[in-house]
Amino acid sequence: MLSLKGVVAGYGGGDVLQGVDLEIERGSVTCIVGPNGAGKSTVLRAVSGLLSPRLGEIALEGKRIDGRAPAQILKLGISQVPQSNAIFPNITVKENVLMGAYLVRRDRAFLKRRYAELEQSFPVLTERGSDKAGNLSGGQRRMVEFARSLMMEPKVVLLDEPSLGLDPKALKMVHESVKRMIARGRTILLVEQNVRFGLRLADHGIVMESGRVLLDGKADDVLNNPEMAALYFGGSVKEPSPQPPPVRA
Repeated sequence: MLSLKGVVAGYGGGDVLQGVDLEIERGSVTCIVGPNGAGKSTVLRAVSGLLSPRLGEIALEGKRIDGRAPAQILKLGISQVPQSNAIFPNITVKENVLMGAYLVRRDRAFLKRRYAELEQSFPVLTERGSDKAGNLSGGQRRMVEFARSLMMEPKVVLLDEPSLGLDPKALKMVHESVKRMIARGRTILLVEQNVRFGLRLADHGIVMESGRVLLDGKADDVLNNPEMAALYFGGSVKEPSPQPPPVRA
């Protein structure tokens, strides 16, 4: 569904991603974890078009999308939920959600149909639709952000630390919402600092450090890898030591 090959990208101070290779399967939940500064959120920004790679390729269903504008990438089927504070507090919940389809804002029939569909998955849209979004709880705000990201019926949804700042009840809401997205055929790529939450939600796990992919495999295997302890207790993932040659008699 989504692939990155040799992606090098960064900001004014230099490259953050140092040749990232990823393959995201259709219908999967892939979670990227790693310490602060590893480049996790930069991967999402490169995929969504907010950051143009200096080198490498990014492809959606085999077609290159690197170098395209964010609006073009959204139309192709990739949407992103930013890390936090991504709602407009002074407009209503419904207006916030409809902003997710701003590119087709003149298609009133589509907007009406799509909003009604999302109300079935996110009750807060019905219960608080006319309220100012700034009056919602943290978990409710995250549901509004999720709903907005789904307005254009994307194929791939990028979630940047969806658990950030949420209590256990809200985390359960996030978990259930991601499962509903998958049931409806979405592919999810998420970044998480809450390692256990992210990898238990995912079926595929990726560990990054210093702009590179260090571990890549089934989420359970990544979570239980002993190298994870080194990475999350101040160390770093080390390459396996070469085995000495067998001693011949």
